[in-house]
Amino acid sequence: MNQITYGLLALLPIVLSGILLIGLQWSAKKAMPVVLLVTAVIAVFVWDMTLTRVSSSILQGLVITSSVLWIVFGAIFLLNTLKHTGAIAVIRAGFTNVSPDRRVQAIIIAWCFGTFIEGASGFGTPAAIAAPLMVAIGFPALAAVLMGMMIQSTPVSFGAVGTPIVIGVNKGLNTEAISAQLLQEGWQWDAFLQLITSQVAIIHAIVGSFMPLFMVMMLTRFFGKNKRWSEGLSVLPFAIFAGLAFTVPYALTGVFLGPEFPSLMGGLVSMAIVVTAAKHGFLMPKKTWDFAPKDEWPGAWLGKLVVDEIKTEMQSARDKISPVVAWMPYLLVALLLVCSRVFVEFKSLLTDFSLNFSSILGETGINAGFSPLYLPGGLLLISAIFAALIQSKKPSNALGSAFKDSSKTILGAGFVLIFTIPMVRIFINSGVNMSDIVSMPVASAELFANIFGSAFPMVSATIGALGAFIAGSNTVSNMMFSQFQFEAAMSLQISPVVVIAAQAVGAAAGNMIAIHNVVAASATVGLLGQEGATLRRTILPTLYYVVFTGLIAMFIIYVVGYTGPLA
Repeated sequence: MNQITYGLLALLPIVLSGILLIGLQWSAKKAMPVVLLVTAVIAVFVWDMTLTRVSSSILQGLVITSSVLWIVFGAIFLLNTLKHTGAIAVIRAGFTNVSPDRRVQAIIIAWCFGTFIEGASGFGTPAAIAAPLMVAIGFPALAAVLMGMMIQSTPVSFGAVGTPIVIGVNKGLNTEAISAQLLQEGWQWDAFLQLITSQVAIIHAIVGSFMPLFMVMMLTRFFGKNKRWSEGLSVLPFAIFAGLAFTVPYALTGVFLGPEFPSLMGGLVSMAIVVTAAKHGFLMPKKTWDFAPKDEWPGAWLGKLVVDEIKTEMQSARDKISPVVAWMPYLLVALLLVCSRVFVEFKSLLTDFSLNFSSILGETGINAGFSPLYLPGGLLLISAIFAALIQSKKPSNALGSAFKDSSKTILGAGFVLIFTIPMVRIFINSGVNMSDIVSMPVASAELFANIFGSAFPMVSATIGALGAFIAGSNTVSNMMFSQFQFEAAMSLQISPVVVIAAQAVGAAAGNMIAIHNVVAASATVGLLGQEGATLRRTILPTLYYVVFTGLIAMFIIYVVGYTGPLA
């Protein structure tokens, strides 16, 4: 077989994923086991991998899956704990009386608050938290879902305390092979990953600063009485101010502290700055904008959420817990993360307990392991216990209910990842075979490099977005395509740092069109059957994001002339 045939066969599992999930509309739970099986068959009969190496790759994938689920569980467990103590209701209530202008409300609740929730929890939770709150203060359900989906962009690369980078990119690359290459140039793996993190933060900051403006323009165009883009554009000064209030600390944190912090810190800073500015009338629009009277709304805009129940819940919780106490667990998360990443002694204490598996099934180079206390999942659990103790008279009840709710979420996410991540590890480990064939990511990358040539960085973000659209996850997209993007960059002799960063940024933007995210957000406001209407609108900001990311990547590589390690 020639190079093109190997490249096409290497892409077959990805193409099959698209056919099953999009064309045949199979659920991921049904599709991904089939895709894993097909990948294993190709690995054995085309790439001539041994059954032992395929099996060890699957086991390696299962260990990595455990580390991902540990982080997800911690994030969701903390959120559910705050839900059962009433703290989330208090946090929501703090945003309801800032401004009567719906555009300003959307920016504060969806952008400022939503980006923080994404940083703390990830995995679709911002829309699930922000959308019901917007409905409660008078937004149409469809508009609330749209706003909730649009924040599934800039903060997502560092959502759930950095999981898409810490796990997605980190475990999606062949760390041992690349580390060996880096050592020849005097670089360490951690420095290389941090360089990618910095590029992701900078690109997001450039593109993402305009997202609040895009959000309010979409709001006035599709849900305003006059259906005008210009009514959103008229709030430009405040929208850009809000965008920068998030992206400036976000970028600085990404560059200087690492992938766990940008969305958390950016969200916290933007909430403090933007809410204060709005209360004092800073850069406020001259005319207050509102929706048409509710009796004029089309039926498709309305959900079945009981608004009065949310308002009662917020008032009841506000009487029991102060805003400071409500926010303390998230502040503790930020403090623990900073200390564990900055102070060597504290880091050593957390990493002393590790689960490590070397040379799985005797296969050299196939290793896996993680430190439960050092990963964000452990720190999030500590914060959840702290939250229950200071916010609830019956902490065991709050923790028990949170554990029950979180376990259901994990079972749903875990089943899909059990098949997806082992598939990715077979891909990455396929370079060691009995036929001396390049690995699957290399074969597919060479095919794409030949098709697009030097313009490949222009499509890197689009590939990432398609991965998130198919898999419904930035983390999974990064795991599926990071090695592919790396190999494409190496074959073109351009910076793999910039190309992988474009992948990660595009994968974040792809969350805006991830079908299961739309379904989950719609369910929180009782809006069923309108997923298509939301997707037809979110495709616009997604295209904006991937096109401009591609242009920035091309500019960095070919105009600035950035090289970096391995270029």
